[in-house]
Amino acid sequence: MNAVLQNSQAESGSCRTFSSPTSLTLSGGPPPGPSPALPHAYQQGIQDFYGRDFIITQDVLIPRPETEQLIDAVLNLAGKPYLPGVKPSKRQLPKSPIILDVGTGSGCIAITLAKELPEATVYATDISKPALKIAQKNAAKHNAPIVLIISHLLEKVNNVDLPIPDVIVANLPYVDETWDWLDKAALAKEPSIALYAPDHGLRLIKQLISQAAALHIKYLVLESDPCQHNKVIKYAESHQYQLFDVRGFITTYKLI
Repeated sequence: MNAVLQNSQAESGSCRTFSSPTSLTLSGGPPPGPSPALPHAYQQGIQDFYGRDFIITQDVLIPRPETEQLIDAVLNLAGKPYLPGVKPSKRQLPKSPIILDVGTGSGCIAITLAKELPEATVYATDISKPALKIAQKNAAKHNAPIVLIISHLLEKVNNVDLPIPDVIVANLPYVDETWDWLDKAALAKEPSIALYAPDHGLRLIKQLISQAAALHIKYLVLESDPCQHNKVIKYAESHQYQLFDVRGFITTYKLI
């Protein structure tokens, strides 16, 4: 659920279209040349994310480079350098934070955070059992000690199945099927459950924010299309979350 900057416009700003490992153009007309039967990443069964290779199948979304900024945002919260020459913010998280990746898919976000922040305890949830099987394979491949749990959003966060995390990261489905620039054919091989959401793509993000506020979770790091950011920010503010940081598709919020 990621994209590269385009000239499309939407209600709250400039919309973007999904970057694709197949180099398909997903906006502004048909892709150049015939579409392959499967995106290259699915054909190879592997995709790079933050410098590591991850196993993928059609049970999970293909990781995109734009989502890597979720990792940067969490490292910034942890006060850890994430780009050469870029000074991170003052550490906001505990020295040994509890991190929860909601809607983990292939596990690339949770596993990367576990490797980049070895002092952290990382949990990852998904509603899809097949997706969690792929995440489990990737965790074993990278020797990442993450805890995988099947769950819809935060239903298992109860200090029994899952402790209250210090920070939630989430690349939830946020594609609005009514976007007139969206080329659904180019996304047809990826799981629709990982792409599309009702309420102009924002239903699951809003549900997550509401649940997180009820549990007094301090930080949220969320991915959405930049044309949705204004609506997400306003909804978060209505639940006492203040915008802390914006980078590309990623917005970070702090409970006030």
